[in-house]
Amino acid sequence: MDLKSGYPWWAVKNGLMHAFPPLQADHRCDVAVIGGGITGALIADELAAHGHDVAVFEQRDVGWGSSAASTALLQYEIDTHMVDLAKRYGEDNAVLAYRACAEAIPLLQAKAADVRDVDFARAASLYYASRRRDARALREEFALRQRHGFDVAWLDSDAVREQFGFDAPAAILSRLAARMDPYRMAYRLFARLRKSGGAVFDRTTIESIQPRSRDVLLTTAEGHAVRAGHVVIAAGYASQKWLRKRVAADRSSYAVITDPIDKDALGPLVDTMVWETARPYLYMRSTGDGRLLVGGEDDNVDVPVRRDARVEKKARKLLDKAATLFPHLPLRLAFSWAGTFAETHDGLPFFGPHPQHGPRVQFAMAYGGNGITYSMIGAGLVRALIERRRHPLAELFSFGRGEG
Repeated sequence: MDLKSGYPWWAVKNGLMHAFPPLQADHRCDVAVIGGGITGALIADELAAHGHDVAVFEQRDVGWGSSAASTALLQYEIDTHMVDLAKRYGEDNAVLAYRACAEAIPLLQAKAADVRDVDFARAASLYYASRRRDARALREEFALRQRHGFDVAWLDSDAVREQFGFDAPAAILSRLAARMDPYRMAYRLFARLRKSGGAVFDRTTIESIQPRSRDVLLTTAEGHAVRAGHVVIAAGYASQKWLRKRVAADRSSYAVITDPIDKDALGPLVDTMVWETARPYLYMRSTGDGRLLVGGEDDNVDVPVRRDARVEKKARKLLDKAATLFPHLPLRLAFSWAGTFAETHDGLPFFGPHPQHGPRVQFAMAYGGNGITYSMIGAGLVRALIERRRHPLAELFSFGRGEG
């Protein structure tokens, strides 16, 4: 299935950075990672850095699936409020999930500094009430985060107008967020993996997974055998094809990016991403070269032809919404695109084994709006499970959460 349409900015900006070879013979490794996007890249990098012999298998070109369409808002703020997670799983678990996302951002910053030139920059995050009736729930969310030590500030309508120039009933200003070029980051991590002795194979489709007592046998579409001690399925929304029962809903999201805008005109948008309480939500953030990236207008369409037909109309809506908030900005459309992603019922990811495949097959389903921060968390979580160590998030991010 085609995971994106239109002209995703990262693919246009970077081009095809490097073509890795397809697998042309049988292969052995400690860990086979299925999926060559940013999730697979972060997990493979983590495992290789701790002594595991890793091989990555991507059915397209590396980074050319959903990662190329990602808008890469790096936040600790989960699409599901901490208050709502607390009601479902308890306050301790809700705080644990939010704190793990917060800790993932400096980890991503350090990794970006290692590989360099991936347009990483720290930012703030303004989460505003779309409607007056949303302000009460937003205030409750603010109070819970503040009580647990998160660096947040409450802005009333006057403060939002004074600091950001648009009208909203209230907002939470968080000091911890970031941006990144996810396509470039994935490529640089895979290049580092190859340089350190790992293997990366483009255009190699895994057709079957056969868990055995001491290893897992993978078979490619060309009939080659891969024997691995463990397998990590990090194929984005397509990971669900390896499960008999679906665990997430497929959706489409839309995005536009503008021509560069003068930094003085961008004002606080230079280093603050903006998003809203409405669902689906509008969001925007700048890039290193001063463009404004605007996303949202999510829908339940996951048929590529239908999704593709909506890109132009959705792009106009996104620009119109951005212009309503910031009428002084010269918003000239450069590129627009759409991408398919998956969304869980509670906004949390799934990492770990599934009863269908046993303990040697790990899933890395970094679904939802926090995909990249989830992937950074999942890299450590998956490694801990493979090394048979305990991890504080193993239960909460497992397929069995909420049971029993």
